Amino acid sequence: MILAFDVGENLLTPLVTGIIQGSVYGLLGLGLVLLYKGNRIFNFAQGEFGTVAALVVYAFASGSKFLPKMPYAVAVLLGVLAGILMGLLTERLVVRPLFRQPKVTLVVATAGVALLSIAVEGFFAGAAPTPVRATLEGEAINTRLLRVTKQDMLVVAVLLVLAVASALFFKFTQTGTAILAVSQEPTATSLVGISVNRISSLTWGMAGFLGGVAGILLTGTNRVVLPGVLTGLALIPAFTAAVFGGITSLPGAFVGGVVIGIIQQIGGTNIPADIIPSANAVVVFLVLLGVLLVKPTGLLGKEV
Repeated sequence: MILAFDVGENLLTPLVTGIIQGSVYGLLGLGLVLLYKGNRIFNFAQGEFGTVAALVVYAFASGSKFLPKMPYAVAVLLGVLAGILMGLLTERLVVRPLFRQPKVTLVVATAGVALLSIAVEGFFAGAAPTPVRATLEGEAINTRLLRVTKQDMLVVAVLLVLAVASALFFKFTQTGTAILAVSQEPTATSLVGISVNRISSLTWGMAGFLGGVAGILLTGTNRVVLPGVLTGLALIPAFTAAVFGGITSLPGAFVGGVVIGIIQQIGGTNIPADIIPSANAVVVFLVLLGVLLVKPTGLLGKEV
């Protein structure tokens, strides 16, 4: 059967939606690449840095349970701080004690952090999805073919700013150079006066910040928050984005996120469910597999 093709519905809308959704993947991907550059590990708890931040925003913005109701801007600030704190606690309580262990041990430990976080979130917030407000309300573009909200524009703008800032940080600052040095030769860098523990804390704090921002923006876009939401919706696409763009490349995480978002949305929109169920998830796995088979270093990555 030949399906009718509508430019707006089948191409333009999924293209724009993919860019917006992919921007969130890019934000999470930036955190994943940052930790890989700093510790040479994949952090499976990155999504929960964002979920915790989003839950904190909801709790304070609504005055949930025993918490005071705060202005939304203050709630967002507290949410971002919660994401940073989550990253710092993960580094101090889990990563640092295992720093000299094989990298696979650290990877498994971060997966344990994610599972524990989801359980704790469910205990305090409950398992049911909770509606939340957008960071910015209102429409930026509304035509017959396309609708873009201010929240959507904010997501893309934030990713652009953070991607550029991260790239400049590693290229032009001494701290960025120190992070790379610690990842390659921790013993040698400690001998020249660089604190490995301080650099590790800084790296995980930055990853917590990126995850927190991604969580707040994604839940504001989807208008719902629940335990494990970032891990369930965005972690695998974010990993795919990081691998696609190059796991050692911060700009690659940005490019990979946007590309994966577009592929996911166009595939999910144009592949009928009776042919490939959950096509949006299937195409992400196919892209990940293809990149690993053809070019494991990704588009902009380098051998390490």
